Amino acid sequence: MATEVSTTPVVAAPRIRTRRPRPVPEGGRVNWGLTIVVAVVSLIVIIPIYFAIAMALKSPSQTGTGTGFNFPWPIQWGNFKAAWDLTDFPLAFAMSMLITVIAVIGEILVSALAAWAIVRNWGHWQFRATFGYLMIALFIPFPVVALPQVQLMSSIGLDNPFGVAILHILFNLAFNVLLFSAFIRGIPEELEESARLDGCSTWQTFRRIVLPLLAPISATVGIFAFLQSWNDFMMPQLITANPKFQSLPVVQYLFQDQFTTNINVAFASYLMALLPTLVAFLIAQRWVVSGIMRGSIK
Repeated sequence: MATEVSTTPVVAAPRIRTRRPRPVPEGGRVNWGLTIVVAVVSLIVIIPIYFAIAMALKSPSQTGTGTGFNFPWPIQWGNFKAAWDLTDFPLAFAMSMLITVIAVIGEILVSALAAWAIVRNWGHWQFRATFGYLMIALFIPFPVVALPQVQLMSSIGLDNPFGVAILHILFNLAFNVLLFSAFIRGIPEELEESARLDGCSTWQTFRRIVLPLLAPISATVGIFAFLQSWNDFMMPQLITANPKFQSLPVVQYLFQDQFTTNINVAFASYLMALLPTLVAFLIAQRWVVSGIMRGSIK
């Protein structure tokens, strides 16, 4: 007796259409909301700079007409020459540059050496106490110790730009050691041990092994030191005894009475003093953020 086998038709499963993910642009997705917020906040910096440029290129008669945001025509380039001659700009610029260069190089070398010694000798209580002492010094503002520092620098003959640069190195030591210490902790000690096995002294190990690895955080410390030293007003005014050797911010303050008769010359002088800081920051801005982030992650 034959057995009949019943077959049921096979129904194909419905095809589910899937959406292809959009390709991610190089560098990650763009956060448009955050981008718009940053663009709006950046106007806080861009608008005053544009106003200063517009005022520096105007004549006194053009200043009295319209708003301050009208771009002038014809352009008055003579305001920059007048500011150059009035403030003796070359000498003031040289004094500011002298203070800044010494402060930048000194802060990087002294702070890096101090942080390296503290981190590599953390097991000794003397170095831990030194680090704690430096952290406490972060909370002491310069005006609190201004008068003793003025008397000290005058008594040892450093009431000049060199003394101002030395004070910049000392007063920024605590913050710079904090940055360098966080970064150095991420450097393997085996690299230094290998250098010593190859016959390197302590100074050679620092110069050939450690210092090149500190390049990102050194750039960060350097740009901070540059901005602070170049824009500092209080310390040069108090320390430098001879007005001839004052820095740019102090010279502009001393000539404030002459600037009140022609504010266009004043804005031209301010722009000339601002230019080096803008150039330095635009060149080193990518190292500033990367150095801080790498130091904090390590």
